[in-house]
Amino acid sequence: MEQKKRVLVAMSGGVDSSAAAWLLKEQGYECIGVTMKLLGGGEAEPDQGRPCCTLDDAQDAGQAARRMGIPHYVFNFSHDFEEKVVRPFISAYERGETPNPCIDCNRFLKFDKLYRRARELGCGCIATGHYARILEDGAGGFRLAKAADLSRDQSYVLYPIPREQLAHTLFPLGGLTKAQAREIAQARGFVNARKRDSQDICFVPDGDYLAFMERHTGKTYPQGDIVDLEGRVVGRHRGAAGLTIGQRRGVGVPSSGRIYVCGKRMDTNTVVVGPEEALYSSGCVAEGWNWLIDPPAGPFQALVKTRYRQTEQPAAVFPQGDRVRLEFREPQRAVTPGQGAVVYDEEGTVLGGGTIAQILP
Repeated sequence: MEQKKRVLVAMSGGVDSSAAAWLLKEQGYECIGVTMKLLGGGEAEPDQGRPCCTLDDAQDAGQAARRMGIPHYVFNFSHDFEEKVVRPFISAYERGETPNPCIDCNRFLKFDKLYRRARELGCGCIATGHYARILEDGAGGFRLAKAADLSRDQSYVLYPIPREQLAHTLFPLGGLTKAQAREIAQARGFVNARKRDSQDICFVPDGDYLAFMERHTGKTYPQGDIVDLEGRVVGRHRGAAGLTIGQRRGVGVPSSGRIYVCGKRMDTNTVVVGPEEALYSSGCVAEGWNWLIDPPAGPFQALVKTRYRQTEQPAAVFPQGDRVRLEFREPQRAVTPGQGAVVYDEEGTVLGGGTIAQILP
């Protein structure tokens, strides 16, 4: 069988990746299912919620693979996950940023380590259960585009894929809805057909980032002052590293109106709070930029997302080497260092993206 017809399918144990593998098998691909072991212990701590990437998930993926009659392997990437995702996640919070570890997991594991394993196994492509599309551009190249079901679109977290690897990546669910993926799994008798989606960050399933960081590092993050926009002390926080720009719940400041985290001064362990109007900014600078088109020679107009669930907003894009300055047409709320800034065209093609490093007032 020609190499391009053999595909390495990342099977997390969830319904999406299992449905993706079945669709590829039906299209005539020779599929090899693989599950990445990412967490060291593999299981959640008591009362910490349900993570993904557990032993049960690997077993669910293996059951689906057996139902399809395809081989299934488990690759232990826990060391790489710790080095490339978990530690940078903690370091970013300690710097006062709010990282998106799903982006780093895609960058360093799914679309780096798995590509290497695919080549070792003679596979011409890898496939995942992401909701996004890869389309031919009419000139022999490929482009990353939003999913047909915009409510499930995951193109935002896929911007780090190297442009040259788009030709070797498959997203079988890009044209489907979640309900259709579940129907496929149900009809094939997969045990994960009704499995719930994992929530929040896979290695912090309870959403308490500060508690996770303290357990993981052995550190105790000190309490500090919460100040208003004029610098007056209005409360105490239990650890600035665990708060994020735009957060309202759990800040711990009594107020007659809505109060949000507007800034963090990690050098003085101080959190700044204020009303919602203080959250808006005119633009940002993103670094580590990855272009999925020919790098533009000068400024241009596009649409940008600075958070996963945000609707794209018009902006002027100013390329500056591996950095890009974005100037929003209208001020945007809670633009946060550490998050991704991803630029789209009007048709939903991902043009490129990077990590927000600086906020413009």
